[in-house]
Amino acid sequence: MNKIEKLKCYLSIIFFAFFGGISRYYLGKCWHSNGTLIANLTGCFLLSLLTYYIIEKEFLSNWINVGLGTGFIGAYTTFSSFTMDFVKLINTQQIIHAILYLSISIIGGFICVVLGYLLAVKLGKKATK
Repeated sequence: MNKIEKLKCYLSIIFFAFFGGISRYYLGKCWHSNGTLIANLTGCFLLSLLTYYIIEKEFLSNWINVGLGTGFIGAYTTFSSFTMDFVKLINTQQIIHAILYLSISIIGGFICVVLGYLLAVKLGKKATK
């Protein structure tokens, strides 16, 4: 990758990360503690769809793919907020809610990845017809 391509990737990550972070912020404002859960689940779905459809079919330039995946989805989803929300639930003695939150995050994230993959496969088959 030459210097111009690297610069495009860096700028794309910065640009898309801004919008990913803003999107997650507003989800938190609208959905409060569930905003992180919604962001992480939809992020799992979107990253899977992006990876298995957009990137594999080479619809977009590499620098845009990097911006969307690493920039937008990386800033949109967050392991640190997920962990902090979980610890807050434990610290406030909301054990059932904490276990539910952890379970939904892990199992729901897996389901969202599978759904994104299945949609990508379906769209891929449709595009080749």
